[in-house]
Amino acid sequence: MASTRWARRRTPRALRRALSRFELRLPSKVPGIGFTARITATVLTSPPYPQSTDELAASIRAALRRAARDISPTCDPADLATARDVCARHLARKRSLATEPPVEYQADLTLDLLPDDQAAVRSLLSAQRRQAVTDILRRQTTEAMAEELAHPAALLVRWIEQQPDHWAALPEPETLDKIAAAFAQYLPQHERTVEYAALEVIREFLDSFQDPPQKRMVYEVLAAGMRHAKRPDHAARAEALLNGNGHPHTADPPSST
Repeated sequence: MASTRWARRRTPRALRRALSRFELRLPSKVPGIGFTARITATVLTSPPYPQSTDELAASIRAALRRAARDISPTCDPADLATARDVCARHLARKRSLATEPPVEYQADLTLDLLPDDQAAVRSLLSAQRRQAVTDILRRQTTEAMAEELAHPAALLVRWIEQQPDHWAALPEPETLDKIAAAFAQYLPQHERTVEYAALEVIREFLDSFQDPPQKRMVYEVLAAGMRHAKRPDHAARAEALLNGNGHPHTADPPSST
């Protein structure tokens, strides 16, 4: 009887030693950069156990390694704090071995980056910053050129700058219009939204009415709709456009006598 009690006290201690701070290498979401993890498991089920101490510890370590490798590839090594929280929370869940009877356990995990991985993260972030600057400058150049060359006259000026000795071979107006129209279709990144697309649809709709009485009727309907939606300021601006003025009409102040 005494030996049985001694065995029951000795087995948990042996399990704690076998399951304390065992290390493993974990992949991250960035190929070539990984985490170093230390896991400490706690067995929640009291002895006796259906396996020997060594077999039980090996099964728990293997299961926790699989669990850690399931979650770590979703983590960004550049955001180590979040990776630590995500992995620790995942391994803290209560688990059980498929034994009879089941053995329940849970684990604590600490996550770090080795010096080589830290250096790789710094290099990656530096490269990303350089690429971001390059992308921004290229996008700004593209947007500025597209805005300028959307006008046939500006396009012709550019052509003359590149071909100063070919005045006799100027492009046809139709060609300039076609090229300028292509540039006019370019939208900056911040304008590629549903709202800007809706504005383009409305603009094309309004441009489709060339007859002045029809155009006037459309603006009147637009103003009425704005007023019905309780947007009187917008309605006033629409009516100002109807009158050929870009601003709402305001009455002249009375003259003092």
